[in-house]
Parts: sequence; C-alpha cells; structure tokens
Amino acid sequence: MKILVTGGAGFIGSHLCERLLNEGNEVIALDNYFTGQKSNVHHLMDNKNFELIRHDVTMPFFIEVDQIYNLACPASPIHYQYNGIKTVKTSVMGAINMLGLAKRIGATILQASTSEVYGDPTVHPQVESYWGNVNPIGIRSCYDEGKRVAETLFFNYYWQNQVDIKVVRIFNTYGPKMHPYDGRVVSNFIMQALEGKDITIYGDGNQTRSFQYVDDLLEGLIKMMNGPKEFTGPVNMGNPNEFTIKELAQKVLELTASQSKLIFKELPSDDPMQRKPDITLAKTNLNWEPKIQLNEGLKKTIHYFDELIKGGKLDAYTHHR
Repeated sequence: MKILVTGGAGFIGSHLCERLLNEGNEVIALDNYFTGQKSNVHHLMDNKNFELIRHDVTMPFFIEVDQIYNLACPASPIHYQYNGIKTVKTSVMGAINMLGLAKRIGATILQASTSEVYGDPTVHPQVESYWGNVNPIGIRSCYDEGKRVAETLFFNYYWQNQVDIKVVRIFNTYGPKMHPYDGRVVSNFIMQALEGKDITIYGDGNQTRSFQYVDDLLEGLIKMMNGPKEFTGPVNMGNPNEFTIKELAQKVLELTASQSKLIFKELPSDDPMQRKPDITLAKTNLNWEPKIQLNEGLKKTIHYFDELIKGGKLDAYTHHR
C-alpha cells in the first residue's frame, strides 16, 4: 500500500515509517522539523519505497495514497506550550487538511489523539465514554482542546462525508528516538541520571502515569488502521500498569546505576494527578494489549540516550525553553 505519515520524522512517526516499510509498503513522510529530526529517518533514506517531504500540515497537501496516519503535532508540554497558537493550528487545520485529502482520494485516515483529551480526570481508570475534565484556558489547553476539536472534526467528516476514520487516544509512550529535551518525565529522568544531574520531580511524586513502550503502540496503530471498518474508535492505547512518578525515578536510578539525587519542585498547573487507560475496547475489538514491561522498555531507551550522549549527538536537538 501507499501510506502517508504526517509527523513522520518525529518520535512515534519515525518508528511507524520503519515498521510500515518493513511490511512492504510505500511510505511518504511529512514533517516540518519543529520537533521531528531528520536523523530519526536518516537510515530509511536509501529505501526506494521511502520519501521524506518538508511540509507543514497547516497548509494543504495533495497526493494519492491508500492510508493516512495523522501524527503531526508537538506532544510534550515544553514543545506544545512554546507556541500555543501554532499547536492549535497544527491540531485543527492539520486535521481539516488531512481529512479533506482523505475525502477526495477515498483513503482511510487515523488520528493520533491523546489521553490529554481527558484533562485532569475525575474518572479512574479512563474509559472512552468519559468526556474529560479540561480547563479550556489553561497552559495545556492549546494541546488538549486542539486534540479534542480534531476528534470532533474526524467524526463530522465520518457522519457527513462517510470518510473512513480511526481515532486512537495515545497514553504516555516512550522509547528510543524520543527528543532528549522534550521535558517528558521518561526522557527527563534518563537524561538527568546519565548526566549525573539531580532528578527533578514536580509535586510530591505520588501522581501516577502508565507508560507504554513504542513498539506496543505501533502494533496497536496498525491493527486499528487495518481493523474492522465500523470500529472507528475512539480507542485508548496505553499500558494499564500504573506507576507513581517517584517509582519511575527510582527505576531509572537503578537501571542507570546513577548517583543522582531526587529533588522536588512545585507542580505545574493543570498537571493531571492520575493517568491510567481502560483498554477493554482495544482488547475486545483489536485483540491488542501491551506486551513490553517497564523495565525492559526503559533498558532500551536508556541505551539509546546513552549512545546519543557518548556519540556527541545532542547538539542536533533544539531546546524549546
């Protein structure tokens, strides 16, 4: 098949491009390199079935493909708050442009939505029928509300224009090719531990997250895209094993054998206290559930960051701070 991946040079997008190529597809990756890195897909450049195009999804794009994975959007607080207006535009105009394309060419389109649509949830674990608890004018709302509107657009294109849509709500995902300065807790802790810096915990460290390794997510995305047409989602994809932020920090210290100390700072506003997906829908409809446990995934991710540091490759990454 011919497949378009927006955000194709990003963390999840680059892994997805590689996986789709390995399955024998032709892949076109779009990226504007705001958080994506050419180095993430450099090793794919010689593949005759791969093409990388510099393009911003807020502008229309024309191509003939069978499937579209819409992954373009900065996804970490540091990056999406750096330019909130741009974040909203990427989510909303990006969705409009890609849905318009899907409508014209009859492609199936998958939206990478997020657990952030639940905001700071009052329901635990989060089920897809929960409407969420989002502050529309908070510092995170450019991302949360942008993604919520994108879901609205997807369903309206489905009802009005019969576009084949798939909506996946992605929970905290980590793995190699994460941006080392994306401000997310996994990359933060690993970088701090490897560089011998204090490990920064915001709040008391008792807030929880569920971490899924990127390979598990890829499996889910592909199953969803190629699954039953009538199963549009939204569907949660995440690892239901819950850890406190403090437990994560201790695991990272253990696996890196680092002497770093834990320091505690004030919790940013609207930071969710609990995050845990209910994945019953994904299990039932797609026969999907995560296989890779935190220790195994962290080891691979630590190895990746260790190589970046030792290879002197950190200069290629921008600090959006």
